[in-house]
Amino acid sequence: MSLSPLTISGVSSMSADFQTVLSRAVSIASVPLNALQNRETDALQKKAQLGAMSSPLADVGAAIATLGKIASSQAVSVSSSNYAKVSVTNSGATTPATYSITNIMSVASAASEVTATHYEDPANSPVASNGAIRLVVGSKEYNFTPSSNDLNAIRDKINSLGAGVSATVLTADAGSYLSLSSQTTGQTTLQLIDDPEGAATNLMTSANQGTNAQFDLNGLTITRPSNTVTDALPGVSLTVAAKTATDEAITVTVATDRSQLSSAIQDFVTKYNTVVDQVNGQVGASAGLLSGDTLVREISIDLRSVAGYQASGTVKSLAEMGVSFSTTGKMSFDATKFSALSDSQVSGAFSFFGSTTSGFGALAKKFEQLSDPLGGLVKLQLDGYDRTDKRLQTQIATMTMRINDMQKSLSAKLQMADALLAGIESQQKTISATLTSLNYVLYGKPAS
Repeated sequence: MSLSPLTISGVSSMSADFQTVLSRAVSIASVPLNALQNRETDALQKKAQLGAMSSPLADVGAAIATLGKIASSQAVSVSSSNYAKVSVTNSGATTPATYSITNIMSVASAASEVTATHYEDPANSPVASNGAIRLVVGSKEYNFTPSSNDLNAIRDKINSLGAGVSATVLTADAGSYLSLSSQTTGQTTLQLIDDPEGAATNLMTSANQGTNAQFDLNGLTITRPSNTVTDALPGVSLTVAAKTATDEAITVTVATDRSQLSSAIQDFVTKYNTVVDQVNGQVGASAGLLSGDTLVREISIDLRSVAGYQASGTVKSLAEMGVSFSTTGKMSFDATKFSALSDSQVSGAFSFFGSTTSGFGALAKKFEQLSDPLGGLVKLQLDGYDRTDKRLQTQIATMTMRINDMQKSLSAKLQMADALLAGIESQQKTISATLTSLNYVLYGKPAS
């Protein structure tokens, strides 16, 4: 609701004065309303400024946590000398090492068979001798009798069993065949037995019962049903794609990659400086509306705890890794200085950053407590601004209604006064005209 200024459509000589009285009354009554509106504007601006800090605070926390994660894993990277045959991914490796893969004898494949004979009509040609069939998939067996003794019905029944096998009907030059394919790789038994309680004849060929992946790892034989091997090397996942030639060796290397830590430090510095700029905007002579705010002071304290963090190891501070500070509290990172660190100093840097629960990395929790979207300190204060805004809106609406009512009432009274005055002024003009006429009649001239 907003104020709706009223205009007195007066006809008396005092109508302009009456309008001034009305406008002045509304202006005086609006003083506390304007104060409420200014308070609401301030609350919304504070909310906007604080809300703009939430995401950068979360970014700083995430950057610190990333440093902890990289440090806890020793920033290792894994590589393969031949990705075309063996690809590798880091699944948690923390210890540098070198491994040799040789004699890739086979790559894992899925079992796939077709019926040994063809059938003229997939919808009518009889398949089973007495209708009873057993599907064998590895160590599991499924006995069933299809709705009708033909390829289509057998296909549909097998696909409904959930046995990990896909059945299709293939049409070739000689006729129709039933094809069975395992949905997983690895050597297995895939059969379709006719008359399981009698002759027990396998209707399928035995040309492809699937294969396992098999290779030597540092001279030890590894056999797995899948080409992706996650349990052979600690923290390293292997994917076998092709066989190796005789005497061919593929080297898998797990090594420390200091560039990971360097990039993470630079990312942290950038995000840290973003928050510093926002905090600096709320202090000093040109401070914003959050000047003196308790939460802003809390953020400043957390920033200082990060900047001044001291460890007890061989690397004790950020400065030893190429991080410096300006007079405004912003960081800069010298990547060249970091690159010149010795291996033992890099190891000390890992100890400095620790993990997400210890060392420098544990400081991420401070920023998570601030920026958590559900219960963080920023969210709680933003909710407080919302409550304040709602309360002020209610007060503003109530006061606006009262001023509008007062304005209507006063306007009606002034309009009535204007009409009365206009009537008196009209009567005065009539009396004056009558007196003038009498003077002309009696004395031949107007009154002197």
